[in-house]
Amino acid sequence: MESILIDFQQYDRVVIGEKWFYMSQESEKYYLLPEENEPYRTCKSKRFIPKVMFLAAVARPYFDTYVNVLFDGKIGIFPFIYKEPAKRNNKNRVAGTLETRPILSITQDVIRSCLIEKVLPAIKEKWPHYSRNSTIYIQQDNARPHISPFDDKFCEAAQGDGFDIQLTCQPPNSPDLNVLDLVLKLLILCS
Repeated sequence: MESILIDFQQYDRVVIGEKWFYMSQESEKYYLLPEENEPYRTCKSKRFIPKVMFLAAVARPYFDTYVNVLFDGKIGIFPFIYKEPAKRNNKNRVAGTLETRPILSITQDVIRSCLIEKVLPAIKEKWPHYSRNSTIYIQQDNARPHISPFDDKFCEAAQGDGFDIQLTCQPPNSPDLNVLDLVLKLLILCS
C-alpha cells in the first residue's frame, strides 16, 4: 500500500474566511481624555443595526535563519461594500455624493468578484518573489456562496503574471484546518 506524504508546513496556502460585523453597537463604552470629545454615532434604528461582511486572507509567515520576517503572511481584509450616489439632498450632503453601503446579500457572484478583483491582486503583490514558481492554494471553507474550485472565470484570472493559484475547499467537519476559525474560537474562549 502506497503511503501519502502530506506537507503540514503549508507555506503555499492562503486561508480565507468571512465574518459578519455590526456597524455599531447598542451601547459602547469609551475611555476618553478630558480634552477629547465623545465620538458621534448615528443609526436609523436601535433595533436594526446594519451588518457588513469582511473577507480575511492570511498565509503562513516566512522567517530566515536569524528569525527575521521575510513575509508576514498578511494578505488583507476586504469589506463587502459598494458605493452609491445619494438620491436626495439633506443637511449632511448634496445629491450625487457617493455613499458607502454594505452588500447585504452575499452570493457566488459577489464572492467571485471579491476573489478576482481584491484577493488575487493582493496575493500577487505581497507574495514573496522566491516562491512564486510554486503552486499557491487558496483554501476556503464549504460555505454555500463559495465558488467551485473549477470556476472558469477564477481559473482564468489566477493563472496570469507567472502565478499558478488554485482554489481548494476545506475538508468537511475539520475546523482545525482553518487558521482564522481557530483564532475566532480562541477569542471566544478568552472573553
